[in-house]
Amino acid sequence: MSRSDEAAFLAAYDASAFAKPSVTVDVVLIGIQAGALRALVLRRTDHPDRGTWALPGGFVRVDESLDDAAARVLAEKAGLENVYLEQLYTFGRPDRDPRMRIISVAYYALVDRARLERIAAGENAQLTTIAVPWDGEAGGPVDLLDDLGDPVEVAFDHRDIVGMAVKRLRGKLNYAPVGYALLPPEFTLLQLQHVHEIILGTRVNKDSFRRRMLASRELEPTGAQEDGVDYRPAALYRRTLQGEADG
Repeated sequence: MSRSDEAAFLAAYDASAFAKPSVTVDVVLIGIQAGALRALVLRRTDHPDRGTWALPGGFVRVDESLDDAAARVLAEKAGLENVYLEQLYTFGRPDRDPRMRIISVAYYALVDRARLERIAAGENAQLTTIAVPWDGEAGGPVDLLDDLGDPVEVAFDHRDIVGMAVKRLRGKLNYAPVGYALLPPEFTLLQLQHVHEIILGTRVNKDSFRRRMLASRELEPTGAQEDGVDYRPAALYRRTLQGEADG
């Protein structure tokens, strides 16, 4: 086909010939607090499902990429920029939203505890605990609990979206920097171990974990120790530049 033929085809093309689904992004913002995986949810103030809780999300603008839309949603609804943000999965069940045919491209974002706790919490925002009812990478919906341990009513298919984020974290933990994204720049080996245990939902052997991490190219000692503790302070480590390049 020549360029003139293609130009003529595009000029005559009827864009209304096919129904157009709308596209949204939903972001699972995850951090660790009080020994648990936590996720941010926002109260819906409009129909449908008004009064329930939902992940930060929004419609993709015609002139922006999916990644830009996810970053915008995080900035507008959680006040966060420059975080670990990765595309997760596309959710497109025809009846997932009662308004119309809406396809959601889900992302997950990871932040350390300090940034997580700086998120402004009001009556329309809360951090929930992710309760995973399945082992390993079985996958499936999860429950979101409030600070009293009661289930939070979640809109649409957002329990499935959070479940997919947990499954992805568990699958990537040993070969991608997801664990480090949940820690401050300097951390102890025990803190890193706890991150792995919280993500995996199970205990790991302390000695073998330390040996494996110290034998990797991912860590280097800072020469400093943790402070403000009433026990023997542990050495602090940071992720190496080589580890960042590999990740």
